[in-house]
Amino acid sequence: MDVRELFRISFAGVAANRVRSALTVLGILIGVASVVVLVAVGNGSSIAVKKNFDALGTNTLTVRSGSFGPGASSSSKVTMTMSDVEALQSADYKESISTVVPSVNVQGGTIAYGESSTSPQSVTGTTADMESASNWKLESGRFFSVDDVDSRERVIVLGSRARGSLFAATDRPVGQKVLLNKIEFEVIGVLKSKGSNGFFDQDDVAYLPWTTARDTVAGGTTVDSLSVVATSSKTVADAEAIVTDVISGRHPQTGSDKGFLVLNASSLLSSSAESSRTLTVLLAAVAAISLLVGGIGIMNIMLVTVTERTREIGIRKAVGAPKSAILGQFLLEATLLGGLGGVVGVGVGLLGSIFKIAGTVPVVRYDSVVLALTVSVLVSLFFGIYPANRAASLRPIDALRHE
Repeated sequence: MDVRELFRISFAGVAANRVRSALTVLGILIGVASVVVLVAVGNGSSIAVKKNFDALGTNTLTVRSGSFGPGASSSSKVTMTMSDVEALQSADYKESISTVVPSVNVQGGTIAYGESSTSPQSVTGTTADMESASNWKLESGRFFSVDDVDSRERVIVLGSRARGSLFAATDRPVGQKVLLNKIEFEVIGVLKSKGSNGFFDQDDVAYLPWTTARDTVAGGTTVDSLSVVATSSKTVADAEAIVTDVISGRHPQTGSDKGFLVLNASSLLSSSAESSRTLTVLLAAVAAISLLVGGIGIMNIMLVTVTERTREIGIRKAVGAPKSAILGQFLLEATLLGGLGGVVGVGVGLLGSIFKIAGTVPVVRYDSVVLALTVSVLVSLFFGIYPANRAASLRPIDALRHE
């Protein structure tokens, strides 16, 4: 049979019952759209996680006093000091460790300006290296310098959320005086927004020189945490080993509990990426079930079509139509239904991916679009084979007798 004639007859068969065909197409449409949208949500979530870890710095190790898990106790918590920072900055470790940044937390830090006040999630005394170690960018002003730290200047750098809580949008915070725990500080910079890193709001922060924090609002000589920046991604493991050996050597503990914890951002990123991939696969699997249901719908509708058109099939076979022509006609009808549902489903999926879903901005993976479209056609072919073969196998005499 001529291919054009085959397409004409198949299109006529699909168009003969528009409502039934539309409902069949809808099943495939929902399946394809679900695959595109849910994979986009999983991919968007993975990209957001990676972006948050990049903001932290994947070459960065965070050292915190205390331990977690079985055997951990508050009594074994190490007390880190600036001498630990100096030990890690030794020239012996310069090939693996680039920078060591101490952090001194200001407990209950409340910042006031005029009638406004805020208590940021983190008010931290640190060194000038914090700017580069944490990949901070400035919206206005500057970060404090080494001279500011050495001279114990009462200066402060605000995160964007802390700035918004204290100042009106039209105000210029840089140069203004604020009160931190009732002690006056000059605002010298405002940080660009970073958003949440999954642990806390990076915009709801404030930084001041650690020497000033120690002498005015924090007190004591201890360091709450260290940010250790490796020289490259290849030396992160070496830097982690050095940190563990140095801190353990300077603060020996009895038992298995070291009394401190080293967080490796690269390891956390790998674990999070693996979890995101697993989530994406699960979401795609759930969406694929919709495609399977749509395929079953196609088989069901094609079986009904074959039954309704049994007499037509008998007439065509009686006048010489070969089995391959009948088989090809019904397979093509099934494929047209699946292909149309796939194309429209891709369009709906792309449209749905424009909007934020469950707090996540979907990012479309175009390989998932191609895969979903291909699978929709293959599913249609697979579930169309049995009805098409059933039609092609009818004996002309039996088909003509059918009422």
